[in-house]
Amino acid sequence: MFTNRRDVQIQWGDCDPANIVYYPRYFAMFDDSTSILFEAAGCSKQDLVGVYGLVGIPMVDTGAKFYIPSTHGDWITIQSRIEKFNRSSFEVTHKVFKGEALAIEAFETRVLVGRDPADPARLQSVAVPAEIIEKFTRG
Repeated sequence: MFTNRRDVQIQWGDCDPANIVYYPRYFAMFDDSTSILFEAAGCSKQDLVGVYGLVGIPMVDTGAKFYIPSTHGDWITIQSRIEKFNRSSFEVTHKVFKGEALAIEAFETRVLVGRDPADPARLQSVAVPAEIIEKFTRG
């Protein structure tokens, strides 16, 4: 599967009074990393909404294991990849490295959502388009 890596410098606003990253800030970084992963594969989240008529790609499950803390000024590398596509959802993993050391392992499960044609006020899951899967599985 296609993998994307990005470097992030920890900012003052990412840290708590102990000068370590406040854990919800990592989840914002992971959300950004998923968007950047899609862009790097050639289909931005905006493309998914505009081209495929989706309403969004909400997260339905997430979690993380934290091994090494980061502080203001540190540089980390976030490695993101889609591990699996299901009918209407996909599973993303994020590995955060501080130097060569694995600092965090995280995951998220997201689902593609569109309007129900029978009742546009309701939402329903939408099958992942084959073209999108191809962008992530091509060699």
